[in-house]
Amino acid sequence: MAIIMGIDPGSRVTGFGVIESAGGELTYLDSGCIRMDDKPLSLRLGQIYQGICEVIAEWHPDYVAVEEVFMSNNAASALKLGQARGAAVVAAVNSGIPVYEYTARQIKKSVVGYGNAEKFQVQEMVVRTLRLSGCPQSDAADALAGAICHASTVGTLIGLSIGGYSNTKGNARGRIY
Repeated sequence: MAIIMGIDPGSRVTGFGVIESAGGELTYLDSGCIRMDDKPLSLRLGQIYQGICEVIAEWHPDYVAVEEVFMSNNAASALKLGQARGAAVVAAVNSGIPVYEYTARQIKKSVVGYGNAEKFQVQEMVVRTLRLSGCPQSDAADALAGAICHASTVGTLIGLSIGGYSNTKGNARGRIY
């Protein structure tokens, strides 16, 4: 059993999602958004750090999954995003939690099965995968997708390391322990 926290960093809104992975089953625990007021960036980074620390204190995750920064056309926006991501990562690292990074493409491929999936497709698969009654906020859904991606990645690696995956007549079958 592992508790996994996903983080979707942003300088205005940072999403978080917490799931439990046990025996290949994923269970939704919590999700939400840390919304920053129109304050200077340094104060918003402090809000991100404090908000992530509060979620960590409540759920004590074993792992944190965070989306890597992508380079957009706007360098200033990418730099702010990188700083927001850094504040979230430092909160996890200071709590002694290992942080795993995934590209947006890896997360989409893991959750939807297609690396160029649209945002609404990711949200829909998060709802289905975690058997939610409604759709979480966009940033929270992205954070949950990151957590699902990590659970899937770890499950695959465990299966490969213990020889739990076999190929019979061309059909891959997996076992997760």
